[in-house]
Amino acid sequence: MCRNCGAIVGAGQQDCAVCGASTATQPSTQTARPVPDRETMRFARAVLTRPNKFTIIFLIANLFIFLLMWESSGMSSSVLWSGFHLDVLLAYGAKLNALIKAPNYQWWRFVTPMFLHVNLLHLLVNMYSLWIIGPYVEKLYGSAKFVVFWVLSGVAGVVASYLTVRPNLATGGLGRFLFKTLDEPSAGASGALFGLVGVLFVFGIKFRHELPDGFKRAFGTGLLPTILINLFIGYLGRGFIDNAAHLGGLVTGAAMALLVQYKRPGEKHDSAIAWRVLQIAALAVVVLSCLKVVQHFNAPPPPPPPQLFAHAEPLIQYFTVMNQAQETVAEIADGHVTNVPTTLQALQNLPAPDQKADELRNRLIAFINKVSQDVKPGASPATSPATGPSPSASPTASSGASPIPSPSVSLSPTKPLGKEVAAEYNAWRKDYEAWLKTAVARINQQH
Repeated sequence: MCRNCGAIVGAGQQDCAVCGASTATQPSTQTARPVPDRETMRFARAVLTRPNKFTIIFLIANLFIFLLMWESSGMSSSVLWSGFHLDVLLAYGAKLNALIKAPNYQWWRFVTPMFLHVNLLHLLVNMYSLWIIGPYVEKLYGSAKFVVFWVLSGVAGVVASYLTVRPNLATGGLGRFLFKTLDEPSAGASGALFGLVGVLFVFGIKFRHELPDGFKRAFGTGLLPTILINLFIGYLGRGFIDNAAHLGGLVTGAAMALLVQYKRPGEKHDSAIAWRVLQIAALAVVVLSCLKVVQHFNAPPPPPPPQLFAHAEPLIQYFTVMNQAQETVAEIADGHVTNVPTTLQALQNLPAPDQKADELRNRLIAFINKVSQDVKPGASPATSPATGPSPSASPTASSGASPIPSPSVSLSPTKPLGKEVAAEYNAWRKDYEAWLKTAVARINQQH
């Protein structure tokens, strides 16, 4: 009932329908709307309306170079997932210690890897991260500082990868997390991306007393779970994830953020010209490095160091003949036995580098003898002979490839040989691949 006019007021009605007076004694069921953080809104509008053109430029550059690498790989759909061939990665400027050191001195390989990616998944993960993180850094610090952060963090990541190829230190869980046993190709924008994460982490801590609450929660200690999760993933994937490159970029980005002021809303910096000069210098280094890649693109690869070749020659000869023997197995599956005598003769005359290699060779000889007896000479094949892929290496994302390319051991007969025979062949291939990895590691340790 309205205290003003005495009219009956319905339950939950806020005003009297007769006189319009407020029904103060009636409990209100309306939920109070939260008051927005006006300081956060003002700060966000002032910062997030700034342009982020270099984030877009770097993203497009990575996509464009990936398409060029795909075109150089024959536009094959398989390499999008399995990864580009070692020759393609090196031609486009992937990091390889042997090519950076004397006598080659290809210094640009410290710069170009941050624009290369091993396969499509590697590219998509890194470009999504750039799309999410890049705009915040560029809008908070400005385009000039963003470019410097990206280039320096990326280079620092490659340098860290270069310095951590230390087979004697790659022991134990922590040793294998930081150091690498093999000089493998390094490619990926992960080092530069970790640098941007380091910038935002320090930004949130350094300016926590002046930032509005919304930004305090997003950056600084709010990024700790992201950093720790990525390092844990790197620990689980040690051996194919280049954790040294990630840490090198992270530390470099954090160090730069400690020394640099961000671009506060409405504030003008006297050092804007200096940062613009540094931005131009960073971009000039990138362009010059790309020109060096173009200059050496069709040049023949430099020969391996003499001391490496001396150790590697028996191994190269061994896996060359073994690869040819696997091609013969594929031909037998197609009904061709023409090359069997030549292959068996080559295998019997092949010196084995060690006892395990000798065992693998003898098992392959026995297998070829076994399966070739089931094929009638002159049989008409149902399909054309399998030639198999050329020897290749399997580089890792943002990691580092061996000076000795690992041969392909995934060749399979084009037609089934029967379950038992196929299982025997697959078991042999598995043992051969495991031996090959240890053999290549020994050669690189000797180097």
